[in-house]
Amino acid sequence: MNVSLYQAASAMSAHARWQELVTENLASASVPGFKKQALSFSAVEAALGSRGVTAPLLTRTQSATSFAQGEIRRTGVNTDVAVDGPGFFVAQLPNGATAYTRDGEFQISAQGELITKQGWPVLGASGPIQIDRNNPAPISISTSGEVSQGPETRGRLRLAEFEDPQRLQPIGGGAFLADPSGAPPAEVAQPSLRQGFLENANTSSVLEMANLIRVMRGFEANQRLLQAQDDRMGKAISELGSPN
Repeated sequence: MNVSLYQAASAMSAHARWQELVTENLASASVPGFKKQALSFSAVEAALGSRGVTAPLLTRTQSATSFAQGEIRRTGVNTDVAVDGPGFFVAQLPNGATAYTRDGEFQISAQGELITKQGWPVLGASGPIQIDRNNPAPISISTSGEVSQGPETRGRLRLAEFEDPQRLQPIGGGAFLADPSGAPPAEVAQPSLRQGFLENANTSSVLEMANLIRVMRGFEANQRLLQAQDDRMGKAISELGSPN
């Protein structure tokens, strides 16, 4: 068994996975409320074959989401809302499932519903929040999530939090699905929302470009090692197998 081949191939696989996450982080660096994916590396021993022949350490990866809050910036748009503290906005997917997001870049649909930029209805305490498009009164959102149009209350934004947010399943665009086997979400007891603001992604394109360079260099180094070992084995087979 050629140990170096296994180690190099394992490291290349790990770097390929790292590249996937870095690419996703880079593409979503401008998405409000996006939470970056991080990768950790560990070494494990692998037992190969029925006789339990043990290979030296191979590389294993494990991904996790960083839920650190991003910088909050002012936009001045009255349908933009940032969560300043714990919690996720709640939205309804087209298939009826519930999604959770920190992206508060909301809009008003042609039907008057408050929606995410993906077109998902934003859920309040009593269901989707309905706005009267024929009413010129301004929309206001309080720090506790009360949505008003002039003097009339239109609903209250739901804000959910999770006992273990690492069990959330990312579905792209900064949105997550709850793990059905995990604890159900709870309502944030004291929400703190800021109208006219958005939370930036908690990563940056500069940082992810630097990570992408590191990934490429690591992958190329292991690729060269793999090629060198393959050449060495080819030479050994050629020389040992020659009748001369």
